[in-house]
Amino acid sequence: MLAGSLALLVSAVFAGAAFYINVVEQPARLKLDDGPMLAQWKPAYRRGLIMQSSLAVLGFLLGVTAWAQTGGLAFLIGAILMIANWPYTLMRILPTNKKLMDTEPALAGPDTRDLMLKWGRLHAVRTALGCAAMLAFIGALNR
Repeated sequence: MLAGSLALLVSAVFAGAAFYINVVEQPARLKLDDGPMLAQWKPAYRRGLIMQSSLAVLGFLLGVTAWAQTGGLAFLIGAILMIANWPYTLMRILPTNKKLMDTEPALAGPDTRDLMLKWGRLHAVRTALGCAAMLAFIGALNR
């Protein structure tokens, strides 16, 4: 079951990267002053966007393929959890991202820090979706 194994691998990479952001990168970033904090977030966000959005789509496609090949509902659930990152990001996180991206680091202040804290909480949901997808794929492969 190559597609299912690859779906698990992709979801684990996604979840691991998201977890790293929430547990390592975000707390370290928050120790910086407001301007440098925002200056660090902007390029990190751009790079993370490319990686995580690609992984979410790839995990979805692999999960759907595994479901089509096996009929295992857990593969479909994992696939839906992976792609759920897209609408969640567009509807919930994007407004905060836009405000942060539109702020010049030299003008960053307490409001920027509040937005960054909000962003971290919102991003934690992406981590949870990735972990849930990974668990669904593990369950599907263990049947």
